Amino acid sequence: MAGSLNKVLLIGRLGADPEIKQMTNGKNVARLSLATSQSWKDKNTGEKKEKTEWHRIVVFNEGLVNVVQQYLKKGAQVYIEGQLTTRKWKDEKTGQDKYSTEVVIQGYNSSLTMLGGSGGNTDRSSQQISKNNDDSSQVPPNDLDDEIPF
Repeated sequence: MAGSLNKVLLIGRLGADPEIKQMTNGKNVARLSLATSQSWKDKNTGEKKEKTEWHRIVVFNEGLVNVVQQYLKKGAQVYIEGQLTTRKWKDEKTGQDKYSTEVVIQGYNSSLTMLGGSGGNTDRSSQQISKNNDDSSQVPPNDLDDEIPF
């Protein structure tokens, strides 16, 4: 194998308001609970079925954390690009090792895009928040210059 790829793409809705915490280094981190659902019709009964998966999303980009805190609420629909990370921690009550798998938004290969719908506080149908690590400005996806000379 010449290389490897750790990339997660999700579209879903927030199950709760974002949780903002301060790390020991003084920087903020945002935690999101994202629901993705799939539905189908049962072949035997004709009944509509649905299955929901819950994903833990962790945002480390400081500028993006501020935007998440300001604009995202429970029910907001978002598009996430990130990496899977599993971290180990000790349960304070039992002293046992515990593991959490999360989608991490950090670095140049990550993004979070607010999509239109319930919970989105935007007049646009879609709004991209960040594509790169240092780019935390809000950029509408169709904001092209009409004066392009080619």
